[in-house]
Amino acid sequence: MEAAVMNTNRPTSSNFAHSPGQRRDTLADQLKQISLEAGAERHLGSSSGISFAKLTQAVLRRLSPDQEAFVFDCDVNEDQERDAMFMPELIPSINSTLIDIDTPVFNDSGANRMIDVHEDSGAIDLALLEPSYVNRLLEFYFAHSHTLYPIIRQKEFTSMLWKVYSDPIDPSSQSPLCLYRIWVILAIGSTTYSSVSLVDESESVQFFNKAMTYFEPAMGCGDLAALEVLMLQVSYSFFNKIGPNTWLLVGIAARMATGMGLHTSDTYISLPVDVAEFQKRLFFSLYMMDRVVSMALGRPFAIQDHDIDIGYFSDVDDEQIHPDGIMPSNRLEPSSMAVPLHILGLRNIASDIGNRVHSIKGSQEQSPEEKEQTIQSIHKRLIEWRRSMPFPLPDLQQKVPHLCTSWFDFNYYTHVIMLYRPSPLYRTLNLPKVRILADASAMAIRQAISMHRQNRFSYNWLNLLAVFNSALSLMFSTTAQPDQLSLVLERTNAIDDLELAIELLEAFDKKFPSAKKIQRMIQVVVAKLRMHAIPTD
Repeated sequence: MEAAVMNTNRPTSSNFAHSPGQRRDTLADQLKQISLEAGAERHLGSSSGISFAKLTQAVLRRLSPDQEAFVFDCDVNEDQERDAMFMPELIPSINSTLIDIDTPVFNDSGANRMIDVHEDSGAIDLALLEPSYVNRLLEFYFAHSHTLYPIIRQKEFTSMLWKVYSDPIDPSSQSPLCLYRIWVILAIGSTTYSSVSLVDESESVQFFNKAMTYFEPAMGCGDLAALEVLMLQVSYSFFNKIGPNTWLLVGIAARMATGMGLHTSDTYISLPVDVAEFQKRLFFSLYMMDRVVSMALGRPFAIQDHDIDIGYFSDVDDEQIHPDGIMPSNRLEPSSMAVPLHILGLRNIASDIGNRVHSIKGSQEQSPEEKEQTIQSIHKRLIEWRRSMPFPLPDLQQKVPHLCTSWFDFNYYTHVIMLYRPSPLYRTLNLPKVRILADASAMAIRQAISMHRQNRFSYNWLNLLAVFNSALSLMFSTTAQPDQLSLVLERTNAIDDLELAIELLEAFDKKFPSAKKIQRMIQVVVAKLRMHAIPTD
């Protein structure tokens, strides 16, 4: 039985005249803005959700009394002024690398500052920072970003940083690569902490600007060093949208990595074991970055799975890795690489979803039976991924999202959404698939709100996309079911779950003005749904 999806050839919001003081926004418009599309008409593919947003807008006609186009009216005077003020920071031009540190990137929370935010970044000195503060940023970096992307050798870096801190005039402390690493890692530690805590971002911007003064000489320190320099900038850009475009940085880094042959086994044959292990960590961190940004924007992967003929990095701690081999461990708890490897497994599943579900060519080559088998096999992999998460999770930092089970639940459900929403593989969903999509959408929002209320949700542009797509999927799957809308609302908690999404977007609005528009759109939908709901006593 096919779900009742409305005819999308009927008039859309662009066909209607409106007053000069009003603008008709669409769900797709807002998704484009979050997806870095405000500055240019760049391509957004299937996995970005752009086509799905348009389909959802069409399906929402069911909430209009005359079944005509469902439109959202936004006050131009208020919203356009806010966008003009903030969007350059959210969506920088390709040539932008630095911003004026006197400009408030995010709302000032009144958090204590360790340095004067009006100082020129070139005047910042490591000695001006309290050791306890540096330690806090390092701990958060290695608990948060290093667990996602294990790019750095932790002990070597920490030793080097404190050497520079204690003796800044030592000639060995003047390497541009060394100084770039220090400042960009402090910047990443600061911006990731701010993304969870929603505190002032000024210090992070200063640290990043300081790091960029060493960027060009650091890029000249060899191929592997240059790759690391770019990847650290990518890591920063996931949480703070200053500097070059994330998509372009990942593409450049991928070209460098494949040019060095880091994806081929021949490259590692003559390398010492420790060097090979850390190069694999570097390569697969880049692979994960590529999957994250490419799936978010619906664009081709920079690194193709069929070109990779090396195994993953080993599930061991740094102390076990030696030039001549890997020493066994007697520890019962998982290694420091257990969580990164598990996340790598998720990125590999996402790669499969991109290639087999959201690829036009990949979907055309499958028969109806093969299409169903594809969905079932990937769903089984997701279930196994969720069931096999590392236990116990490291207890490193209370605020790190991916060190709690809710993060794994959230990512499980957001990937189920990508698997089941309309795509080149299944342009029309049957009722069982619509209901799976509805359940996954509701659960994704609930897991996000759980982390939000635990103060361990990361308010970055990737999670804003995830929350928006979850809300889109819930609105679509609620209104697309063939039953009477009142009956659908009676047996689900769709309205309550959309209210949770509205609560989340209130927090995102502190960093992303587009979140306010999305919030208003969902509020309009919720108000319409309430009109169809059966009153409760």
